[in-house]
Amino acid sequence: MSNTSERFLEIGKLYCDRGDYSLALPNLQEAAKGFLEVKNFHAYLKTLQFTLRIHAEREEQEQITQIKENLHDLVIREGIELSSRMYCIFGSCSILKKQPEFAADFYKKALELGLKENNQEDMCSAILGLSICYCHQGKYEQALKEVYNLNIFLQVLNNTELKIAAANSNARILMSMKKHEQALDILWLAYEEIKHSKQLHVALGIIVNIGTCLFETGQKDAAKIYFNLASKSIDPNNNKAFSLVIDKYLKNLNANTTSELDLIFDLDNHAIVEKSLGKIDFKNQFILLDLLKLFISKQGQIFSKEYLVEHVWKQNYDPEVHDNKIYVTIKRLRKMIEPDYEKPKYIFRAKNGYYLNKSASVELSELRAGGALL
Repeated sequence: MSNTSERFLEIGKLYCDRGDYSLALPNLQEAAKGFLEVKNFHAYLKTLQFTLRIHAEREEQEQITQIKENLHDLVIREGIELSSRMYCIFGSCSILKKQPEFAADFYKKALELGLKENNQEDMCSAILGLSICYCHQGKYEQALKEVYNLNIFLQVLNNTELKIAAANSNARILMSMKKHEQALDILWLAYEEIKHSKQLHVALGIIVNIGTCLFETGQKDAAKIYFNLASKSIDPNNNKAFSLVIDKYLKNLNANTTSELDLIFDLDNHAIVEKSLGKIDFKNQFILLDLLKLFISKQGQIFSKEYLVEHVWKQNYDPEVHDNKIYVTIKRLRKMIEPDYEKPKYIFRAKNGYYLNKSASVELSELRAGGALL
């Protein structure tokens, strides 16, 4: 039975790596069943890792919950001592159920046991899991620290899959921090590592993230190439997480190509894209962003100086204090978004205030990156 289960596992893994999840899952289920019958719990846990990956890509939350419950029941029924691998799986389930706080506790325990057992692979998996947990919680510096620790371990442990996963996690953290250019540098290195991996789903993850970073840095034509490549390489039913991201970005890219928008305000990333200038860096320019958002949200409406001061600066209007401040701020905004400052096409002045040219093609865009991190 053990040899038969090993064959089912190997076949399931091969299909999983290719992204053929509908073929992988029955083989993995047979393998898991056989390993349980002979109480080969180590191999059973290994099988569960691939099964979880499939349910994560398909966004099948009920099946993820069921795996976690079955594992709890197995521990109680068999009196199994919890191992580092088991804690890693509990952590993965919690991450996929969007419970990063619980997941972090599981991964910390997995790391503790991995160190005690000198199980380097589980130690690395636990550290990777912690970096993902901290990223989900917005603790980006802690997440980057865990990736740094992981890279130290990987200098000794020659595991291509973990190296790529570490690079991808590092890039996703930087993407969450809006540092897309730095993320892109890391993703290009990971892209080179893919040549040594036969895992299509990993390659697709890297390609989707490269497309996302190219899009966010204003390289729309290049981004479209990568998203189209990913789109042609996946089965939407088996890769729902990736498919949703790809569809969002391609829809945005195709819409922009058709409508030739002059100005796009990306609400999620607080970024501005101008048709001629490309992506404009508004780093730490919060007043300018708030001012432009107000103009775009009510395009063509004239805003008095009193209104601008009260709604943008959150102050009571005082002409001696604010008239010059408004003038200087509008001037700075024009210099950033106008292709020709001497001939403005967006921000105009009226007798009693300022307004955004009603004939300009503008959009407030809301687009979030997604995709499974595990």
